[in-house]
Amino acid sequence: MEITKRHKFRHALAAAFPHTLPVLAGFLVLGIAYGMLMLEKGYGPQWSVLMSAVAFCGSMQFVAITLLSTAFQPFEALVLSLLVNARHLFYGLSMLDKYKGFGKVKGFLIYTLCDETFSIVSSVNPPEDVEPKYFYLSISLLDYLYWVFGTLLGGLLGGLMPFDMKGLDFALTALFVVLFIEQMKKKGNWILGLIGIACALISRFVFGAGNMVLPALIIILITLLAGRKNLCNLC
Repeated sequence: MEITKRHKFRHALAAAFPHTLPVLAGFLVLGIAYGMLMLEKGYGPQWSVLMSAVAFCGSMQFVAITLLSTAFQPFEALVLSLLVNARHLFYGLSMLDKYKGFGKVKGFLIYTLCDETFSIVSSVNPPEDVEPKYFYLSISLLDYLYWVFGTLLGGLLGGLMPFDMKGLDFALTALFVVLFIEQMKKKGNWILGLIGIACALISRFVFGAGNMVLPALIIILITLLAGRKNLCNLC
């Protein structure tokens, strides 16, 4: 029984790995940058790796570097964390049906559901000979390990490779662009993509660059709910 489970998982891991290569490239660069920035603030590899392994929230981890290097304000940190990660509420709900009936692994899938993992899981179906539970578990586990390993590399090598780290965080933007383009290639997704772009531009114009994310998500949600019947026909 145990051997069968291991075989299924290995098979799923091999099938999932190619889909995670864009995340591997992005997470290694970003993880290294994060580990180096933490090291620059006086936090060794053990602390940056612990943060990545436990928190696993890339955007907020970069923000937390500033919080760790200034006077700690618990309420401010809580509010900031909620604002930065509020988008998880929106796409997390859409995974409830997909992860239904996955048993014990469901908790890990929820814990490791980041933007990049959601982008892959929501657009890729497992091969017919691969069990969905192990396929989605493999994607989540690989993405999680990429981030933690990248952080470890940054923490260990940061002191050996002194160079200007300005612009390294653009890798996150580039990663999202690649994932967005891949999803747009799927039949019917271009309409949804254009709606997302339009809603983001409206939010940017009305609320400004610093406050646009949460309003953009709300506008997108309202738009999709309002036009769901027509969109289902078009897609």
